[in-house]
Amino acid sequence: MAKLFNHEWKKAEILRRVGQMDQLAGIRFLESADGKARGCRMLEVWTGSGLRFTVNAERALDISSCFFKELPIAWRSPAGDVHPAYYEPQGLGWLRSFPGGLLATCGLDQFGSPSQVGGAEFGLHGRISNSPASQLSYRTFWTGDEYELEIIGETRQATVFGENLVMRRRITTALGSKSIHLDDVITNEGFEAAPHMLLYHFNLGFPLVSEHTRLQLRSEKTLPRDAVAESGLAEWDRFQSPTQGFQEQVFIHYPVADEKGTTIVELTNLQMGFGLRWTYKTNNLPYLMEWKMMGEGAYVVGIEPANCNGLGGRSVTAETGQLPLLEPGENRAYHIDLEIISKN
Repeated sequence: MAKLFNHEWKKAEILRRVGQMDQLAGIRFLESADGKARGCRMLEVWTGSGLRFTVNAERALDISSCFFKELPIAWRSPAGDVHPAYYEPQGLGWLRSFPGGLLATCGLDQFGSPSQVGGAEFGLHGRISNSPASQLSYRTFWTGDEYELEIIGETRQATVFGENLVMRRRITTALGSKSIHLDDVITNEGFEAAPHMLLYHFNLGFPLVSEHTRLQLRSEKTLPRDAVAESGLAEWDRFQSPTQGFQEQVFIHYPVADEKGTTIVELTNLQMGFGLRWTYKTNNLPYLMEWKMMGEGAYVVGIEPANCNGLGGRSVTAETGQLPLLEPGENRAYHIDLEIISKN
């Protein structure tokens, strides 16, 4: 049954009270018409609990804006939503079309710093988040007394004489839900082994992020990326007000899983009693990168589960023997649950 308005409802009880289900929950398919976002196919989702988010079909079904009871959860970059036609793949050009948003997917064969391998250039965080989804479908439907919402699509990263990788993504939620469920399957549809680097770049902003916010996770160890991060290592789980001239700090966590192989990460504003919880398996996402950026305007915390320690980019990851490979026809499945933490 759907839990809504402090009551549990059966399907028949709900249908007697509405003329159409999108009065309570639904998916609306829209297209942006202005600026660099023009042409982006957007799916607006609302569940009736106060959870509302937007999925960008032009950007691998990444999640753009996200709100709970009109409180913003995601940090939004100055670039805003950008159509992939404006993507600059070289060097740090990824940042010019990085919307922030709740989720930006990094991969499928590169994330981290720009690098070169065999004369080929791999820009910051790879290509997949600037690639449109195809075979897109969405639906809302009853399963018994549960009213479910579902978005499905696939995004291909391929080139002649190179990789042919496909990400099939499914995003689900339900009437009355405060959760988003993300299921990805990455398949090598080529005929040679292909490097496979994947990082889920979740971006959280004000008011969730403030000097009252804490990050909680069980970690086997936590390492700083560099000397700047090392100077803030003692306070990796605490945050501050926006600071002029702040230099980003990146920490590499090795999450501890429970007996089921699951880890839980929580970012909570203790003053507001408001936060976000991630639940996922560590067998295929053994690393968690934390991006702590307390600058003015660039005031954001990144929570970034990853399949390898690839912050140095593809060339460094290969040189250290940590580059994951997908054999021809092989696939990897990833599942992440997001849940709003709220007193109300």
